[in-house]
Amino acid sequence: MTVLTIEEMAEMLAPRQAIAGLDLGTKTIGLSMSDLGRRFATPRTVIRRVKFTIDAQALLDFAQSEKVAAFIIGLPMNMDGSAGPRVQATRAFVRNMEQKTALPFVYWDERLSTVAAERTLLEMDVSRAKRADRIDSAAASFILQGALDRLSLLARSDGEEFSA
Repeated sequence: MTVLTIEEMAEMLAPRQAIAGLDLGTKTIGLSMSDLGRRFATPRTVIRRVKFTIDAQALLDFAQSEKVAAFIIGLPMNMDGSAGPRVQATRAFVRNMEQKTALPFVYWDERLSTVAAERTLLEMDVSRAKRADRIDSAAASFILQGALDRLSLLARSDGEEFSA
């Protein structure tokens, strides 16, 4: 497994390959999936964290069943751009996943993704209890959607270079 930049991932992905978004928390891992055209992120289930080996196997089972080509994982930077303990934990998780899969990971700045997800769920009038269950997957969708939008922009700029 390799950690790639979004630009490197754009070059290696074949057409019609789906990618997954991950919001790694201390108690859960929120999941989302792209469509095959990589335009839309859709929230999926939440993995309740137990211990790394169990969490990793659940994530790999999800990847296999959904035919995931790559992972976009939220990197929880501090608002000032510095890296705190959650960033270190996320990087450690990815390093440990390197031993278990060849699927690439891309780090994506997730600042305010949970805030945006919460706001969206509030606007949808989702009850507090249901928001608690859905917030991590909604945050994973915001993370993935940001990466999908970047991939779309990269594809358009590549097309402009070739059409000129």
